[in-house]
Amino acid sequence: MDLNADLGEGFGRWELGDDEALLDLVTSANVACGFHAGDAATMRRTCGLAARQGVAVGAQVGYRDLAGFGRRFIEYDLDQLRDEIIYQVGALQALAAAEGVRVRYLKPHGALYHATAHIDAIVEAAQATGLPVLCAPGSPLATAAGDAVVPVYAEGFADRAYRADGTLLPRTKPGAVITDQEEVVARALLMAVDQRVIALDGTVLPHAVDSICLHGDTPGAVALARAVREALQYADVPLRPFLP
Repeated sequence: MDLNADLGEGFGRWELGDDEALLDLVTSANVACGFHAGDAATMRRTCGLAARQGVAVGAQVGYRDLAGFGRRFIEYDLDQLRDEIIYQVGALQALAAAEGVRVRYLKPHGALYHATAHIDAIVEAAQATGLPVLCAPGSPLATAAGDAVVPVYAEGFADRAYRADGTLLPRTKPGAVITDQEEVVARALLMAVDQRVIALDGTVLPHAVDSICLHGDTPGAVALARAVREALQYADVPLRPFLP
C-alpha cells in the first residue's frame, strides 16, 4: 500500500504543515505546483527532500486560486484549463529534474478533484504529459481516464468522511475532516486490508485503492500519519509507492 500526502503547500514566507516530518512517513508526495499553493523554491525543496527519502513525486495541480487554496470551483475554458495543468506539471518536472527525480503521476487538488465539468481538461493534460492519474476509485474522472487509456491509480482518504454514494462529504459540512487518531487508523486499515470504507451513515462500501491519502493540513497530520504507518506495518501491509 502507498501512503500519499499533499505537500509543498507553502508560498513565500507562509508555510503549511511539516513537510519534512511527513516525508519520513509517506511513500508518495503530491507536490503543489504553484497555482493553489507552492512556489518555485518550495517545489524544489520538497522534491529534494522527497528524493533523499526515496519518496515518489507527483504533480498536485489545481485552479489558479491562491487566495482560496484551490478549494473553490472556477469556471474555465477547457482548453485553457488543460494548458494550465500542463504548465503546472512542466514547472514541477523542471524543478524535480534539478533534484535528480522525475514526476511520476498527476493528481487534481481541491475543487478540481471533484469538478466533473472539467474532467476532459484533466484527462487531456494527463495524455499530453504522459502521466497516470491518481483519483478516487469508480469516480467520473477514473472512468474518463480509463476510457482514454490513461493509467489510473485509486486512492482513499483516511482522514475524510464518506457519503453513502462513495463520494467525500464536502469540507463545508460538519464532520467532513476526521482528526480522531483511532478512527483514522481504523479507516486506513479497513481500506488497506479489506478494501472497504464505512460511510457516515454506517454503510460499508467496497473501496479498492492503491494509495491512502493523509492531508498535510489536517490537525495533527504528522501524528496521524505516524500512527497509520505503524498500524499498517503491524498488520504486515507492505508500504511502497503505488507506481512501479
